[in-house]
Amino acid sequence: MKKKNWIAGALSVSLLASMPYAVTAEAPQKQWTNVNAYEEADGSPFNSEHYDFVKYSKIGEILQKFEKESKRVTLEQRGTSSDGYPMYVVTISNPEDKGKYGHNKKLRKQMFKNPQKAQDWIAENPDFKVPVMINGSIHGTEYIGSDAVLQLIDRFANDNDAETNNILKSNILIFNVVANPDGRVDGTRFNGNGIDLNRDFITQSQEETKQTVDLITEWNPMVFLDLHGYVNSSDGKPGLIEPCTPPHNPNYEYDLFSKWALDQAEAMESEIVGNKTNYESDHYKNMTGTYIPQRDDSAGWDDYPPIFTPMYAMYHGAYGYTLEAPTNSWDGVRWANDAVMGALKFATDNKQGMLTDQIEIFERGINFDHPYHEEGFFPNAYVLPVNEKDPTVTEKAVNHFLENDISVEKATKAFSANGQTYPAGTYIVDMSQAKAGLANTMLWDGEDITNDTPAMYDISAWSLPELWGFEAIEVKEELKAKTAPVKEADYAGSINGKGPYVISNSSVQAVKLVNDLVKAGESVYKGNDEHFYVETLSASNKTLVKKSGISLETAKMPAQKEKLSSLKVAILKDGGMNKAQSHAGTKLALDRLGFSVTEVTPTEVAEKGLSQFDAFLYSGTDALLQYENVREANKPFVVGSKPAYESFKTNVQTFINNGGKYIAVGAGGAKASSQLGITSVKVNTGNANSNGIVKVNNEKDEVTTGYNTADLGFVYRPVWFTELGNAKSVATLASGDFFVAGHWKGNEQAAGQAVIVEETGKDVTLIGLEAGFRDHTDYLFRLLSNALYQ
Repeated sequence: MKKKNWIAGALSVSLLASMPYAVTAEAPQKQWTNVNAYEEADGSPFNSEHYDFVKYSKIGEILQKFEKESKRVTLEQRGTSSDGYPMYVVTISNPEDKGKYGHNKKLRKQMFKNPQKAQDWIAENPDFKVPVMINGSIHGTEYIGSDAVLQLIDRFANDNDAETNNILKSNILIFNVVANPDGRVDGTRFNGNGIDLNRDFITQSQEETKQTVDLITEWNPMVFLDLHGYVNSSDGKPGLIEPCTPPHNPNYEYDLFSKWALDQAEAMESEIVGNKTNYESDHYKNMTGTYIPQRDDSAGWDDYPPIFTPMYAMYHGAYGYTLEAPTNSWDGVRWANDAVMGALKFATDNKQGMLTDQIEIFERGINFDHPYHEEGFFPNAYVLPVNEKDPTVTEKAVNHFLENDISVEKATKAFSANGQTYPAGTYIVDMSQAKAGLANTMLWDGEDITNDTPAMYDISAWSLPELWGFEAIEVKEELKAKTAPVKEADYAGSINGKGPYVISNSSVQAVKLVNDLVKAGESVYKGNDEHFYVETLSASNKTLVKKSGISLETAKMPAQKEKLSSLKVAILKDGGMNKAQSHAGTKLALDRLGFSVTEVTPTEVAEKGLSQFDAFLYSGTDALLQYENVREANKPFVVGSKPAYESFKTNVQTFINNGGKYIAVGAGGAKASSQLGITSVKVNTGNANSNGIVKVNNEKDEVTTGYNTADLGFVYRPVWFTELGNAKSVATLASGDFFVAGHWKGNEQAAGQAVIVEETGKDVTLIGLEAGFRDHTDYLFRLLSNALYQ
């Protein structure tokens, strides 16, 4: 996106006039080292309106001023964003409560250890403080969120009216001021890695997401408010306030959430409408309400996947809300401000009952008492076996659970479950624990909800065992095992024997080790058995093995083998079509596999070709090839003109004809490949919002090395291939009922059809599975490395 110039510190007269809070006073200019102010975006071309929002470059100074002038304010920098910008957290309470934060957090933790004791204490101490968390602008171009946060911080830092004092008497306010600094600076919805952070909360691949998760697990807020934009309407009810329509995720104790959720939403609505005379535009002055999906609709805005920030927070007992302001304007900021105030007033008035029910969620988990769930929905435990030679996938999962407040134990002696004996060292997730709902939503297989709702807003299946590739065995009987609590899973790699050594093609970490050793100058070979071999290891490279967590064994070097070299890999860059970077997930996968990857734009491919690369991946929307009727905001990202398109097409075909490796991923890549004449197979696609976990039958092929003949995959906007001609089918969707979990109407037409194909006579592979989908499909990442190494 072309960035506009912005003169640091030059707040306009209109901004000063329209900003209803004290921070508009011009502060003395300080050198700002975090961002080049002249490159900070003025807005997003995808927004239909603009206003003089507060630039990220000013926010640090504003917050420092608040902290200096108010004894209620604590300002922290909690890490940095993907592009290195500070992540600011402001905590506000009455001054006398500031020294008691540690005590308050301990009391919150008591909810998980002895919930009945915590409930009794609440009943006896009505002056207790509850944490409420407000998240600002997780989508960078939804500017109103962080601006509303600044207004709220100003009010609670400085005002002394009865309403402000009453709220502070009962609450500790935690503000994640700018949840996505990269997006605010660049004028993008996503962060600097191209990831939509509000889709990252089950996998937590990004630093910004981890920082928010840390805040949630640190405070366990009673209420979580996520400030977004923009949902507008002309029916007198602009904006949106959750709770949601069905389907609701069955891992929630939804009865306890619903007891308060709609009433609190309507309290927010009442606050907004009650203040409508304070708004500038008639659109707001004429408001009669807001759109509350659970009340006003039957489908279309669900809380099913735990990928969204408030939906994730609900697993920690929070009453979580997405708040979508109507417009990108100061009236939109005021709407968000009023919504938060309505929530705070309601939470203050009802804190004892709401907190009692929040604790009840944890008590149900500890007591394995889920009265609104069918018996057997929650297993007694999950058993997680460990592969001794390559424990890295299970290690990743265990540490992920621990970082999310999920208790994990390790067997100290061998034990039996489901008629199977497991050795000491096996991990166990006992489901009699406070956050059982979160544990189960991460570990269960999921369900087919195709017939439960017309369509889904985003993904409908996310099973970590199935998509990360570790084993999680449900145990529904009583599990008798001697265990010890786990604080961290930390496996060091080992080297056994004098070499040569085999590195099994078993995990993402194994492939990364291979690439790291190649880059370090080690001679690494791919054998005809598709595993990797290294003759010797220098002392410095032995350190790489130990860090990897992989155990290397001495093995005979195959007679047939190929020496590996560092590949020069290019991926077609989607700079932000329709506010998303569609190639970002595959780029993330390649990075994690250890490949050095260069992003090339459609224009660069058209102008310069691909001769400097060994491999080229198309993993993004086929709309990047557009040159007619292009939406104005998309023009910077597409090929742009018919001559440029023809040059792009010629250069890609020349690259392939000269022996270059071409890999297309997903529906967009497949459709683009057909359009460019790279493949003649028929490309079939399902609905854009269809997705889920599928059964896959793999042929014996280099691309499917390391996978089972009968295995699992993931599709998003499903694609399958027919009329193959001379092309070779490498993997097919299973016959019959192949759909495991998710939402895909009409999936029966794809049963038994090819989902990975290779062209004959040229190095072209079409991967219909989502081999690099965000960070969900870790297990499928090796399809990419297999295709690159074949």
